[in-house]
Amino acid sequence: MTTAAASPSTAAASARHPVLLHAKGVQKHYDKFIALGGVDLQVRAHTVHSVIGPNGAGKTTLFHMLTGTKTVTSGQIVFDGHDVTREPDHRRVQRGMARSFQVTSLFLTLSVRENLRLAAQGIAPQHALDFWNAPTGKRANQEVVDQVIERLGLQRFADTAAGNLSHGQQRRLEVGMALAARPKAIFLDEPTSGMGIDDLDDMKRLIASLKDEHTVVLIEHNMGIVMDISDTITVMQQGRVLAEGVPEQIRNDDRVRTAYLGNMITGGKA
Repeated sequence: MTTAAASPSTAAASARHPVLLHAKGVQKHYDKFIALGGVDLQVRAHTVHSVIGPNGAGKTTLFHMLTGTKTVTSGQIVFDGHDVTREPDHRRVQRGMARSFQVTSLFLTLSVRENLRLAAQGIAPQHALDFWNAPTGKRANQEVVDQVIERLGLQRFADTAAGNLSHGQQRRLEVGMALAARPKAIFLDEPTSGMGIDDLDDMKRLIASLKDEHTVVLIEHNMGIVMDISDTITVMQQGRVLAEGVPEQIRNDDRVRTAYLGNMITGGKA
C-alpha cells in the first residue's frame, strides 16, 4: 500500500477524531481468487471516509468484511474498541453499524413510516419478531421515525407506500433506514446509483450532514460528490489499497489518475 503523506490539516483532524473502525491486513479468498489481498483501513469518528476504484477493485467485498455480511479469510477488524472480526452482521448492527446496499432493499408495499419503524425496531430482535401485537410505546419508535422523516425531507410522503416514491426518494429512504437504527457508523454503497441530476444535490447534502452525529463510510462512483464531501479517500486497486489521503491529495496523485480516473477525477463518474 502507498499512502499519501499527511498534511498539517490531516494531523489536526486526527487529533479531533479518534479511530472508530480499524481493519488490519484483511484478506478474502474465493478458492484461488484473491478478492482482498491484505487491506489496512482506519476510519475516524465523525468523518466521511470514501472508498473508490473501478469495478472489481474490491470495494463492495471490503464492505462485506467490515459489516459482517461475509467472513474474512484472515486479518482483524476492530470497531469502537471491540474485535468484531468473527461476529455476524446482526451483532455488528447492535454494536452500532448500519448499511445500505447498491440494490434497493425497501418494503415496497409498506409506507415510509413503516419502513423506518421496522428498521428502528430491528436493532432489538426480540421485539422485531413480535408479529402478534401492534407496536405501541417504545416499540413504535415514534420519535426516532419522525426525526428521520424530517431529516430526509419526506414529511409529505410519510404515509406513502415506498413503491410509489421516485427513485431518488427511495434512495434517501434507504439511507433513512440505516439512520433509524441509530448507528455510530453508516456504510453507504453507491447511494446515488441511478439518480437523476435533480436528486444528486439533495443526497449530497444529506450524506455530508450525517457526520455531525455519525461516521460515514462511502462507496461512490460520482467523483464530484466524493471530492466535495469526503474527509478521507481510500483508493483501491485489485483488492489492495493504492493510495489514501484528503481529496486534494488524491486529486493530484498521478498514480490515481493513471490507474483509474484520468480526467474523470475532476467530475463525473469513474
